[in-house]
Amino acid sequence: MLSLALLTLKARKGGFTGTFVALLLGAAVLSACGMLLESGIRAGSSPERYAAADAVVAGRQEVELTLKDLDGSTLKEAQPLPERVPLAASVADRIAGVDGVRSVIADIGASVRLVTGDGQPVAGRHGSAPEAHNWSGLPLGDFRLTAGHAPRTAGEIALDTEIAGRAGIRPGDEVRLMTTSVPRTFEVAGLVTLKDGRAPRRSVAFMSEPALRQLAPAPSVYAFGVLAAPGTSPERLADGIKAALDDDTLAVHTGEGRGRVEFLDITVSGSNLVVLAAAVGGNVMLIAVFVLFATTSLSIRHRRREIALLRAIGTTPGQIRRMVAAEAAVTGLVAGALGCPVGLALVYWLRDRFAGHGIVPPDFGLAISPLPFLAAVLVTVLTALVAVLSASGRATRIRPTEALGEAALEAPGLGRGRKVAGGVLLVLAAGIFAAGLAQNADFFTLVGLANSLVLLLVIAVAVLGPLVSRAAVRLLGPLANRTGVTGFLAAANTQANAGRLAGAITPLVLAVAFASTVVFTQTTGLRESADQLRSGLVADHVLTAPSGVSPELADKVRAMKQVRSATGIVKSKVVAVGRLLGAEASVSLSAQGVDPRALGTALDLRSRAGDLTTLSDTSVAISTTTASWLGLGVGDTARLYLGDGTPFRGQVVAVYERGFGFADVTLEHDLLLAHTTRKVDASVLVRSDPKASVIPEVLSDVAADYPGTVLRDGLAVDDQLTEQQANAWVNYLVVGLIIAYTAITVVNTLAMSTGARRREFALLRLSGTARRQVVGMMRRETVIVIVAGVGIGTLLSAFPLILVSLALSDSPWPAVSGLGCLAIAGATAVLAAAGMMVPTRVLLRIRPVEAIGGQE
Repeated sequence: MLSLALLTLKARKGGFTGTFVALLLGAAVLSACGMLLESGIRAGSSPERYAAADAVVAGRQEVELTLKDLDGSTLKEAQPLPERVPLAASVADRIAGVDGVRSVIADIGASVRLVTGDGQPVAGRHGSAPEAHNWSGLPLGDFRLTAGHAPRTAGEIALDTEIAGRAGIRPGDEVRLMTTSVPRTFEVAGLVTLKDGRAPRRSVAFMSEPALRQLAPAPSVYAFGVLAAPGTSPERLADGIKAALDDDTLAVHTGEGRGRVEFLDITVSGSNLVVLAAAVGGNVMLIAVFVLFATTSLSIRHRRREIALLRAIGTTPGQIRRMVAAEAAVTGLVAGALGCPVGLALVYWLRDRFAGHGIVPPDFGLAISPLPFLAAVLVTVLTALVAVLSASGRATRIRPTEALGEAALEAPGLGRGRKVAGGVLLVLAAGIFAAGLAQNADFFTLVGLANSLVLLLVIAVAVLGPLVSRAAVRLLGPLANRTGVTGFLAAANTQANAGRLAGAITPLVLAVAFASTVVFTQTTGLRESADQLRSGLVADHVLTAPSGVSPELADKVRAMKQVRSATGIVKSKVVAVGRLLGAEASVSLSAQGVDPRALGTALDLRSRAGDLTTLSDTSVAISTTTASWLGLGVGDTARLYLGDGTPFRGQVVAVYERGFGFADVTLEHDLLLAHTTRKVDASVLVRSDPKASVIPEVLSDVAADYPGTVLRDGLAVDDQLTEQQANAWVNYLVVGLIIAYTAITVVNTLAMSTGARRREFALLRLSGTARRQVVGMMRRETVIVIVAGVGIGTLLSAFPLILVSLALSDSPWPAVSGLGCLAIAGATAVLAAAGMMVPTRVLLRIRPVEAIGGQE
């Protein structure tokens, strides 16, 4: 069978082109997603400050939750933590008693902002904030002193040569550093660099521990570096420390794991990348199944005469299935092997785009191994096999005596199985839509229902394709008939070949439905967030800084006579357990910390229940979406994990409506601030006294003490939507990949369908039909396909978008832009026209007498 399959592939190269291209592109995207997934799991960077440590003990940067499934069984799930988990100083004593430990050195650190003598802020490498660390921790790392001397007093520091060079600083110069207070002046005692001369990945300053505690009143113990006694291996040392600590909240790292402890931004972005890669890969895999089923179905349909002849001369169904399976396996194997190099180029392009939108650091390294390539090839081959065996079922089941007759004409209707399956899918879709409308479901449930709904509707259209295409022809055929002979031919052709028309319409429906649903879900979310921000921000002025605002600035502003109220806004995330469709699920929620006295005056979250002004360090306020998701109301106890993993139990004192614009959870300012890594505010909101004058000038004078802080009249909405816009961009990327993949396969599918009509075109021309009439017929058929595909796809997207809009705004009207609709419809129309008209013109160049006798 393999030799016969190879001969068939050689003889029918054109017929297999569409399937081959679809498989190649699928393998490229899947291998790229596999590399992103592996990179996220293995995310890390070579250690620098911990390079000399044999083992590093740090807080476990994830919280493990026990969840209940629908059947009552329990499972454990880990959620990554965005803030660095602090360590207690007493941990060092427990480590020191472990056999094989030579010494334990604490790494104490704090995020700082560096200011030159002339008041200019200096950003750290890669735009991140520099870090200050204790000089006593230098032996843990790979740094060496290159100029000057070590810091000897509380007024001296050592800088790395890279940031010192950018700031134009030399030993003996003065610099200012600030964390949570006004800048303090230090003398640069010396310069340090990595031993191999490289610039450190993150800009760093070293100082004595007393100086560090003066600069940052509550510096964190980032980790404990452990140096092993002679003859003790790092692995043995790590095992001994784990056994001695016996604490699930602590983790012991060796080797490359030390880099993951040192560079938290890579660890957090790696966790995000895992989720992102899985989502993109899952969507592409889903699309690939649809597309490949469509292309292989067309390929099998175009080979009906060949298969019928084989059946007529005694070939068994099993032999035909083995033949087409061998063809699919060879095609999938070759396409997968050629698609992997394309995926390698794609993954680097994606990494650069992610870095540009802040999803991963600019220097995020990719982990490249053979595993994603092997997995992509395997999935490609299996997908091709499943698609071709499913599509060839009917062709291999017909009896030999009926084979040639079955091949001559298209089957008049759908099989009973497809009708039943399509009906069940439509009933399920209707039930999901009705449930979404009838239930007071939370945001996550409604979005989940919307995603399931669009999927069910697209599958239903694919299963009931011929019926859908006939319905489209009944509506559009009379209009085509009015355009003359060519219109009559187009209507007759589409009506007689409903299966072929369905194969052309289904990919268009798929592209339009998915693209419209994802794009307009994002526009609806951004509209609601922007509206809530504009309505909820009642402050007159906003103080911001690129690297954050010192929290004491809000206290100074609040004490001014011209100010009615002021609050710093600190941003973080919390982890909670909610319910999704009856089962428990973990979720990461956005959190903000505010001064309760400013709620209602500088910030209006629109309370639906309870009293926001009673917020304290033992209570919490939550958005309506979060309340529904967690099943909580006023008076209930919320069980949360703060960004650094600290458990928090607080009474819900209020439920508010403007969660999409601000945050899912609102906590007391100082409470949340204490559990963040950088311990700075994102901004300060100021509401002036109505009788005050010259308030901007006074605020500017106060802000001048904190270099880099700027005063704005009102909040720039786009600046506050950065995270939402980044999430929207990711979803647009998913849509872009889907559309790009679907676009090429749409052209392939339509080109295959049109290319198989060579004999039909030749017969029309030999019977007296002019070439321009054939072209006119195909133009009208193209219009029918485009109108049907775009119309049905748009209709299908309306139902999930209604559910999404209800989830976001309690209104059934999503934010659908006319320009967006035109872009989606226009791109689809161009692709469909190219897929049908280009092959038509190519086929019409062949002489009819040659085409009529050519291969099918």
